[in-house]
Formats: sequence, structure tokens, C-alpha cells
Amino acid sequence: MILKNNNPNMSSSDDDQEKTRKQHAQLIKELPKTGGWFQPDMFLYQGQWLIPNVILGATLMQNHFKHRSADIFLSSFMKTGTTWLKSLMFSIINRSRFDFSDHPLLHQGPQSCFPVFDAYISQDHAITNMDNLPSPRLFASHLAYSLFPSTYKDPSSGCKFVYVCRDPKDVFVSKFHFMKNVRPKELPVLSINEAFELFCEGLSEYGPYWDHVLGFWKASLESPNKILFLRYEEMKRVPEVYVKKLAEFMGVPISAEEEENGVVEKIVELCSFEHLKNLQVNKTGVLQIGSIIAVNNHHFFRRGEVGDWHNHLTKEMGAKIDQITQDKFNGSGLTL
Repeated sequence: MILKNNNPNMSSSDDDQEKTRKQHAQLIKELPKTGGWFQPDMFLYQGQWLIPNVILGATLMQNHFKHRSADIFLSSFMKTGTTWLKSLMFSIINRSRFDFSDHPLLHQGPQSCFPVFDAYISQDHAITNMDNLPSPRLFASHLAYSLFPSTYKDPSSGCKFVYVCRDPKDVFVSKFHFMKNVRPKELPVLSINEAFELFCEGLSEYGPYWDHVLGFWKASLESPNKILFLRYEEMKRVPEVYVKKLAEFMGVPISAEEEENGVVEKIVELCSFEHLKNLQVNKTGVLQIGSIIAVNNHHFFRRGEVGDWHNHLTKEMGAKIDQITQDKFNGSGLTL
């Protein structure tokens, strides 16, 4: 079953959106499914494993959401550095609006800086609410590049994507621990060995991981002015360089005067893992993700280290993921 609007870039009425919601309910009955990591089931929708409300969000986006030329999507697979990138992008684009000593990040946390598009759009009246947001709008999404309508991808559309990838061994470990914390207690415990095999088979929310990365990588080669492809490990090594690169890409370059005044360093410090993790809002706050789940903010701040997989996986497990990565990326020009 295909949910399709004649013009996916046009706004549509509440009645039209209600039709999509009803079609979605039927679609879920028809899609292939398997056990999920934090819900009983996830479903294969257009090549990506997703939970039902995210599929609803994707179909509402494809059929009813009208993007703007100034929109910027932070795209990523789960647990690849999204929280850090949220804080960096929000701080960079709003640096003239907020004082560093009384910044929204100090009181709200990165997860509240801009919407988790996949979950938020599925809520009632979300599209109308997003239409009312001022430009430039920042959205975070874990959806695969292939799920975005062609109108978003067209170079003339203006909207941009920032994509961050990470060593899949660290991605798996971070995702396993995060999902373990949010997985409902009524579901059977998912062991790290079971989760490892599922991850390697591509069976995890927003997976397969390698397809997700390759989709954005290939698109970035075709449209480098539209898609900024970043590697988490390189950003951790020289964050100041990437603050300036992000600012340039988002259309708000760092001026010479700002550099002299230490603006880059202030952004890096404000958004550092250690600083964010120790803020009270990120120790005790709770994020409501759509209508499905509430997550304690501290679960978004576990380690953030490069190579932490060594503390959790055997050498054989690491070698297996490396071999899959080599096979999947062979000939693409991409190395992690």
C-alpha cells in the first residue's frame, strides 16, 4: 500500500491529514514486522525498520508537510552524536540572540532546542504548529534519506541537511544501552548478544545502519552544497574547525571579529559533553517524545567517547562489524 499525495510539498487540510492517518492504520497491518528494541514490534517501511508512530510521521511529511528554503534538517542514525550536534547547531545559528551566560541550553537541554521531527509531526496539529515557527527552522530526524520527498532533495528547494555518522561499533553500544534504559519492563530483556546479532542483520529501529549512512553519503557527493556529511570522530578531535564549517554551511559564517572575541571557543565549551551532562536540567529533566514515551534527559548523556566499544564488545564482535562495514561500503569511497 502506497500513501501518496499528488503534491507532497503543498499544505493540506486537517481532513486530508485525517485520511492519511486512517490509511496509516491499514498500512501497518500490511507491512512486514519483527520484534522491536523498545516497542513490541517494528515495521519495514520503504526499506527502513520503524515503529508505527514514526511511520505515521513519515507519511504525514511525505504527503502534507510544506518545507521552506531556509529549513535545516539534522539527520543521523540513532546514537551517532545527535544530541551534541543539536546543541552546536542551535548555538551557532542563534548566537546573536542569546547570551552565553543565560543560554536556553542551560535551562532546557539540547533535546528541547528543536523538534524531533519523526515523532513530533505525528501528533495532532503538529504540522500547523510547525508552519507557525519562524525561519530558519531546525529539525532533527533519524529518517533515511530515501524517505524524504524529492521536492526536499531538489537543489532548487534551498533546504539543507547536516548528517553525522559514527563508527558503527560505538553506535551499537550506545544504542544498546539507551534502548535498555527506555525498553518497557513488560517486554523480555534484550541481551547484548541478541541485540548485536539483530544490529548486524540490520534489524533495529531506523536500520539497517549501513544503508542509512550510504544514502546520505551518496547524496552528499551529488549535492555537497545541500548535504554536509560529518564524521563524529573527526568532530571530537577538532571541534573548533567544525563549528566554523557548520556556521558556513548554515549560512551564518563566523566573522573575524567573532573569532577574535572567542565565540567559537565559547560555543565549543557551552556544548561540550562534560558541560551539558553536568547541567541540572540534563540530570533531572524528562523529555516527552511524541505521545509514546518519556525519556530521562540523563539517558542522552552516557559516555560520548570514541572507542568505548572496546569496553563492551569482544574482539570477534568488533571484527564482525568491521567486516560488514567494509563489505557494505566497498566501492563507495566512504571509510569510517
